Amino acid sequence: MANKETLIKIFEYALSQEKTGLLFFRQSLERLGIGAAVSAFKRLIQEEEGHITFISGILKTLQEGNEIEIDQLKEVTIEPTNYFDERAKSEFLEQCIQGSMIPDVTVFSTAWLIEKDLSEFYANMAEKTDGKARDALAMLAAWEKEHERFFREYRDQLSKVYAEMPWGG
Repeated sequence: MANKETLIKIFEYALSQEKTGLLFFRQSLERLGIGAAVSAFKRLIQEEEGHITFISGILKTLQEGNEIEIDQLKEVTIEPTNYFDERAKSEFLEQCIQGSMIPDVTVFSTAWLIEKDLSEFYANMAEKTDGKARDALAMLAAWEKEHERFFREYRDQLSKVYAEMPWGG
């Protein structure tokens, strides 16, 4: 079982990483020229802001010497979504083929790595804690796993399209 000081360090690190991810997503909006990708990133930014609020609430509670109350904190988060419906997925990939999608491949690859690292961190820390801290970390791991899945899917699809593009004149 992790003591309060250890839990504070875990959640401080988590908060720092979430803020770094949020900054990346915000900056990536400038690189993405495709409407569907921009919409998906805006939704992800909202979710990341919810994660930051969730973690900040946990930190405040721990720093005040209190026990974590997840039910109250859960209300500040946004449940993950599919980000793109089937039509938007099709349009997104079509627009990538028509335009220059190299920035999109890079953005989606980097985003996937960020989310993968966070998901693994939360899962590993959940295994090393118990009680409400474990529950909170498991929830964060599940949320980040959904983001990881989303970005991996698009990274793979964009990489495939990019690799199969005709390069001749």
